[in-house]
Amino acid sequence: MPIQPSGELKIELPASLDAYYANFVIIQHSPSEFVLDFARVLPNMPSVRVGARILCTPMHAKLLLRALQENIERYEAQFGPIYVPQQGDALAGQLFGKVS
Repeated sequence: MPIQPSGELKIELPASLDAYYANFVIIQHSPSEFVLDFARVLPNMPSVRVGARILCTPMHAKLLLRALQENIERYEAQFGPIYVPQQGDALAGQLFGKVS
């Protein structure tokens, strides 16, 4: 039996939940899950500490990709194109160095 949407979803943010700024993510996957490790890379810091880890199913990862794409399109419609340097696969290495 299909599940019927029950309407609006109430989202609660705990008062103790801290926002975490991340400018770096390591993405790994297995047949059953995606693992996203978010970190903050700072100049002159030789190491990076993961600040948040998100695990999700492949379907949810694909839905996240779709939601991000839709929101990027809305953002660019309002504020203009987001500039991303075109350096191919070497871009991450140039910005963040080698990951070990």
